[in-house]
Amino acid sequence: MAVKLRLKRMGAKKKPFYRIVAADERSPRDGRSIETIGTYNPLTSPVEIKIDQELALKWLSLGAKPTDTVRDLLSKVGVMKAYHESKPAKKKKAKVEKKPTTAKKTTKATPAKKAPAKKAATKTTTKTTAKKATTKKESK
Repeated sequence: MAVKLRLKRMGAKKKPFYRIVAADERSPRDGRSIETIGTYNPLTSPVEIKIDQELALKWLSLGAKPTDTVRDLLSKVGVMKAYHESKPAKKKKAKVEKKPTTAKKTTKATPAKKAPAKKAATKTTTKTTAKKATTKKESK
């Protein structure tokens, strides 16, 4: 189940009010949600954004993908910055030097073994073409 952090529209006609929810991505916009994280009221001046940071960080760490609008709202409140700081830094893998081995001697012997296999493969192709030719004659 893929979870998204998105807006759920509430309020009256021409007077929107949004809840920021964690919901299954397959559910409809105003349908069932898993958990309410906060609210967003675009009509007030200044815009009112209330978000429970602990819940938002929990859902982000569990792999929930925020929509573009919710990501902007989380950034304004500072949740995205806290989320990126809480991630462990990726460690670079150290390059391991290879030691020379006696594998060069064995590689010289392997091409000689492969040559007979190629000849056998050409014989099988001639058999298949012969079969095709006979099937064409039989069909006529």
